Amino acid sequence: MDCIFCKIANGEIPSQNVYEDDIACVFRDIAPQAPVHMLVIPKKHISGPSEISAENAGTAGHLMMTAALAAKREGLESFRVVGNSGADAGQTVDHLHYHILGGRGLGWPPG
Repeated sequence: MDCIFCKIANGEIPSQNVYEDDIACVFRDIAPQAPVHMLVIPKKHISGPSEISAENAGTAGHLMMTAALAAKREGLESFRVVGNSGADAGQTVDHLHYHILGGRGLGWPPG
């Protein structure tokens, strides 16, 4: 599979890792949109939010828990977790991932 996030999860492509466990990894975004901008991904390939099912719901929940843990480790008291599903929503990598954004005030609506 030619998935950049799978390659990052497998250590084939270097990244600035913040956290890693058996299910997920968190690393810094290479094009940050906030002072703190990290991505949390599952190590097992899931194409995106629309592919979350009863079978992998535990992994999806673990990603949210991991996002909160990484934000706390970075000293964020307030942060946003964003997931995009499909090209029109801004998903550019077909691998489930959530953006963790913080370190400044974040406006609404975001886009």
